[in-house]
Amino acid sequence: MRLFECGTLVPGCEWHTRADEDAEVVRRTVEHLRQAHGETAIRENMVQNIKKRIHNENNVQA
Repeated sequence: MRLFECGTLVPGCEWHTRADEDAEVVRRTVEHLRQAHGETAIRENMVQNIKKRIHNENNVQA
């Protein structure tokens, strides 16, 4: 399972999402950025920043 935590990109945001595929994680994250953070244009560098922060959920240290 792949995991993205928005707080790694937008400090203070506690939203996160999980999916089997990175593409689905990116899709959900872009939707979140539009709805919660008012982003109207998602540039390629933003998508790259999202992808850099996606990781395997089981790699998370408690």
